[in-house]
Amino acid sequence: QNVAVEPKDDNLFEWNCSIKADHDSPYRGGTYHFTLSLPTTFPFKAPSVTFKTKIYHPGINEEGAICVPVLRDEVGHCNLLAIIQEKLNNPSADDPFEPDVAAMLKNDKNRFLATAKEWTKKYALAMP
Repeated sequence: QNVAVEPKDDNLFEWNCSIKADHDSPYRGGTYHFTLSLPTTFPFKAPSVTFKTKIYHPGINEEGAICVPVLRDEVGHCNLLAIIQEKLNNPSADDPFEPDVAAMLKNDKNRFLATAKEWTKKYALAMP
């Protein structure tokens, strides 16, 4: 299975999650861990997602925050994990958190893919 989710310390507002990318993604082979935090006012306020595994991705910044417009636009979106999976499978330079990574994806896709694969080997394969 590509996604695993479990409550953090029996807290239903904090979830430990892990996700794997599809075979044709530059992140394939890696397991990416992140925290999904639901505010007490959910679904009226958006959840936050923080990646714990370093990833070279235009939509995820150095602190692990993910740029998912649906978190801003459709707070109660029920397909959040599928959207995160899609971002891993198809990185996009649109709406980036990391402009330099987005520029590389647009202007030198082969270099972007090589760097993403290198980071996957370095950070996402070493995690338990």
